[in-house]
Amino acid sequence: MRNYTTMQLQQFDYHLPEELIAQQPPEHRGESKMLVMDRRTGVCEIRSFTDISGYLEKGDCVVINNTRVLNARIYGRKNGDGAKVEILFLKEIDGRKWIAFLRPGKRMHAGTRIKVSVPDGSELWVSIAARNPDGTFTVESEGVSIMEIQGMAGHVPLPPYIRRDDVSADRNRYQTVYAKKEGAVAAPTAGLHFSEGVFAEFAEKGIAVAELTLHVGPGTFLPVSCENIEEHKMHSEYFLLPEPAKENINKAKREGRKILAVGTTVVRVLETCANDDGTVRAGQGETSIFLYPPYRPKVADMLLTNFHLPKSTLLMLVSTFSSREDVMKAYEMAKANGFKFFSYGDCMLLK
Repeated sequence: MRNYTTMQLQQFDYHLPEELIAQQPPEHRGESKMLVMDRRTGVCEIRSFTDISGYLEKGDCVVINNTRVLNARIYGRKNGDGAKVEILFLKEIDGRKWIAFLRPGKRMHAGTRIKVSVPDGSELWVSIAARNPDGTFTVESEGVSIMEIQGMAGHVPLPPYIRRDDVSADRNRYQTVYAKKEGAVAAPTAGLHFSEGVFAEFAEKGIAVAELTLHVGPGTFLPVSCENIEEHKMHSEYFLLPEPAKENINKAKREGRKILAVGTTVVRVLETCANDDGTVRAGQGETSIFLYPPYRPKVADMLLTNFHLPKSTLLMLVSTFSSREDVMKAYEMAKANGFKFFSYGDCMLLK
């Protein structure tokens, strides 16, 4: 029997042809293929996301992440030499001061001023207040708030594997239809498939919907670099599981109904707030929970998720719902059938 406590990074690697990385969303939400996998047997079938409500019954509970993606990517020019600078705002300290990534960052230092590229030609400046030990920077606005700068000059922070500039359509399509609470720098991508029509189907069938929040941070794209995955230090992200969500989830649990987690971000919050009996407690704070085999989720019975990067913590989390071997076989089936991968790609339902 495999000793899962020493699982190695290479066990979560796979080859993905470039042409299977989705560069655009489907024309309409929900027009995606869905690979449905039986968690216990590993048996898979190819369906459409439009079939999702058929896997749920009255009293089941669908849990969604209502975070909203910021227009967090800003371009500008360095004062003096005019070098182009890209800023990715990560976390607010106060209205005019945020933690950010800068690219290129090697020659940036405290006191450096950057003129923001604003479409209407407005004169907006930010400056570097500090270079932080973790490789981030503290960036301060010299005038209006940084949220206002994002509104005037911000770009959708598409992930690096989408090899194009953002366009106006991304402001809608890189958000879920239920996005409410601003704070993410990446979308909870499993939720991108949902339309208002799907929620109408849930209501008609008596399927409950519970909303929680996890502000997805840039760490979601960071590769695992240590060969023994247990040594990986997980990034932390803000979460909120409010009382109404707790009541809906625990009611379904008491009645023996199924909990469908929409995305890995939802699973991380549920497991952060889980009791031993699979119920949850309300709460908020920062979570750095890292889920990988042989861990088994206590709360969610089903997971809807997109296809994730090789060697990623997200792929490791998905494997906790079944086995690493069966998940990797499912990925090979998805590749063989032309599924699109990553943020704008197709989805997978583990039931």
